[in-house]
Amino acid sequence: MTLEDYSSTSVPQFFASIAQPEVQAQNITYPHSLIQLIQNNLFHGLPNEDPYAHLATYIKICNIVRLAGVPEDAVRLSFFSFSLSRKAKRWLHSFKGNSLKTWDEVVEKFLKKYFPKSKTTEGKAVISSFHQFPDESLSEASE
Repeated sequence: MTLEDYSSTSVPQFFASIAQPEVQAQNITYPHSLIQLIQNNLFHGLPNEDPYAHLATYIKICNIVRLAGVPEDAVRLSFFSFSLSRKAKRWLHSFKGNSLKTWDEVVEKFLKKYFPKSKTTEGKAVISSFHQFPDESLSEASE
């Protein structure tokens, strides 16, 4: 959101950054327990959190729900904001309303934010500088 958006006196129509996908089904009802499962796997945006693990668990939870006329990506898009908390929730809300339209776009932006190229480079550096001493077992060295 821009500063102009915050200073506007009109009430915005949409507060969600993720556009609601169009589906063929009518009167969709999601199980309330789905939101509870998703919220048991919150991602806060902390440096020690693994965004790939979060996405894997989130997708696994969303795949539990199968509704006729509702694509998998529609379910994922509809509930992603429920899987975020604190910094990560603020990050998601920083996008203009309805600007994120596809699941791939959400994943790309999420990973760019929480697993930037610098982390990959850092990981490669750690792997390439791996050293095992002669009196050390492989498991000891890898720790």
